[in-house]
Amino acid sequence: MKKWILSLTLAAGVVGLAACGNNSGEKVATSKAGDVTKDELYEAMKEKYSPQMEQALQELMYKKVLSEKYDVSKDELDKKFKEAKNQLGSQYDMFLTQYSLDEEGFKDVLELEILRNKAATAGVKVSDKELKDYYKKWQPEIKVRHILVEDEAKANEVKQKLDKGEKFEDLAKKYSSDQGSAQNGGELGWVNNEGRKQFVPEFTKALETLKKGEISEPIKSQFGYHIIEVTDVKEKQSFDKLKGQLEDELKMTKVDPEKAQMKLEKELKAADIKVEDKDLKKAFEDLSDAKKEDSDKKEKQ
Repeated sequence: MKKWILSLTLAAGVVGLAACGNNSGEKVATSKAGDVTKDELYEAMKEKYSPQMEQALQELMYKKVLSEKYDVSKDELDKKFKEAKNQLGSQYDMFLTQYSLDEEGFKDVLELEILRNKAATAGVKVSDKELKDYYKKWQPEIKVRHILVEDEAKANEVKQKLDKGEKFEDLAKKYSSDQGSAQNGGELGWVNNEGRKQFVPEFTKALETLKKGEISEPIKSQFGYHIIEVTDVKEKQSFDKLKGQLEDELKMTKVDPEKAQMKLEKELKAADIKVEDKDLKKAFEDLSDAKKEDSDKKEKQ
């Protein structure tokens, strides 16, 4: 998800400028030395952030094209937003600040993610047996925090302090080399079933055995030594209540990334996109090449 954040943040600026229409000479700032118009700002953004602008255009077009074919309900978006906010936990505000987003901007990112997933899983089928087998292995959300240090000696020192009753959050702030979580007492937020797989294997394996309130022994990974605590665990709901969510997740596990990208490109090709701004022509260059290849094949047939 994060890889789309920057492009969508810039995209918001592009949309605002594009909406000017005939008023593109409208001033965005004035001074005694001269004014800056929306046209000038737009050109400056292209010059300085050309690759990001191209990506922003792609994301904007994806959203327009996919929204024609797939719907995202308010309930779906609200649920996705709540899950994402819970997972970020105490880092939520910092996350928004880091990517220059407000709540609505974050929801735009999530809406595009839902649209992409719907397009990727269109036509993918799962059986009831597959769902029930998946449910047996499925694990509810857990709230996790950790302290990461470089060497085993330091990890053992920190673990001894924890065993003596020192506060986990204080030690995380003092010793953890994971700056993203250290200042929040080592908090990694709520981690869902799929989120467990995003950690390094050693970390994921530890999460499978830790119970609520348990603190692990130092665990070695490629990043150093982790001391992990599971601070809360959500109750696993019934199969019937989770069925819809399980179906979405299971479908995504069946998606081949390369084929999913081909699906998305097919949707864009069908939309017959034409880029009017010559400086942003590269945004859909690959798509144009694919169109030409298709056309050549048809002529030869």
